[in-house]
Amino acid sequence: MSEHWAQGALVVLGASEEQIPLYQEARRRGISTVAVDMRADAPAIPFADIALIISTRDTDAIADALGAARPAGIVCGASDAALASWHALSLRYGTTYVYPKSALVAGDKATFHEIAAVCGITEYGRTASDNLDEVVAKAERLRFPLVIKPADGSGSKGVTLVTCSVDLPTAVARARSYSASQVVLAEEFIEGRPLAIEVFMQDGRALLTCIKDKDFVDGSFVVRRLRTAELPSTSRSQLEAHVQRLCLALGIVDGPANFDAVLGTDGQARVIEANARLGGDGVPRLLAAAYGVDVVRALVSLALGEPFGDHLAPTRNAHGALELIGSPLAVEGELIAWEGVTEARDIPGITDIELFAKPGDRVRPHDQSGNKIGLIVAAGPTVADALSALEKASALVRPVIRPNTEATNGATA
Repeated sequence: MSEHWAQGALVVLGASEEQIPLYQEARRRGISTVAVDMRADAPAIPFADIALIISTRDTDAIADALGAARPAGIVCGASDAALASWHALSLRYGTTYVYPKSALVAGDKATFHEIAAVCGITEYGRTASDNLDEVVAKAERLRFPLVIKPADGSGSKGVTLVTCSVDLPTAVARARSYSASQVVLAEEFIEGRPLAIEVFMQDGRALLTCIKDKDFVDGSFVVRRLRTAELPSTSRSQLEAHVQRLCLALGIVDGPANFDAVLGTDGQARVIEANARLGGDGVPRLLAAAYGVDVVRALVSLALGEPFGDHLAPTRNAHGALELIGSPLAVEGELIAWEGVTEARDIPGITDIELFAKPGDRVRPHDQSGNKIGLIVAAGPTVADALSALEKASALVRPVIRPNTEATNGATA
């Protein structure tokens, strides 16, 4: 790659569909972009000026490709894999914003639980180990049901709900197969209201906090729908205090983070996981629809060393709802067509419909976040209004998929 192209460019670590808005924002500013992704066919590659087909984890290879050029900034969106490189490359090139090394521990779910305990956040039973027999033995002494997951996983990959001890060995082995560290975490399942919390910090305080209800694809922990949450003021204040405290414990003074939490049936809020980066699954579009804020512009400004707070100032006081579209099939298939999209866009309250798959693409079962093929976003003065518009649109938008095998219960979905 010519160093001329990298000089003064924004280096974007990752080129998934989640990252496309970063490239679009850079182009809007007239800044060239360098995409880094191990996939030559990654969805955001066409939006970049230059592409480096390199793993975002391979810091040295990225630096070798960039050579002596000095990028204007390094940035990463909804990708855990690239966070260590974000920190290392920021230091190497002396960018104004350096991703904090301390925030990397959020990627280890077992360590994060220890941080949450130190912060005084309500704990629950858990155990973690890279020894499968040890995890199984200690998990048997916890309160069932249990959630078994890779300690360093993301996107709901390798996560299983276990209701009895006989199923533990299979679930633990599955979780380990998705873990780079080979560490498996077993934790007690918390009954209550599942929540997702988006935070953007500035100078050590949460400038933006959005708490969202979330629904899952049946029988899984894969998010299907998000909507802005209406909560009692005491619960909201408790959660806002929790996540700000956790951000500071992770060393996130400026920048985004997101958390998974449960408001338990006992009224206590428990923070389950943390992601020390911008939220995925279309969350930036949901925040724009509900509040008129632009977290993507704020993140790019932060990466470039520019003021970013104005992008997070709400310009409307509404509610938002988002639905992630996935294949309804239990097997892989080929997308034949999309139906109902034009009609759905005309529904009052619909703000965005994004389709990540096009006819001819292979689509996989919606058993992990990365397999979504589209999303719909709606806004309204109340949660009920936003949900009503969303449900009307989702009833119209239909992916027509041809299964790649006869092992299905139905024909085209």
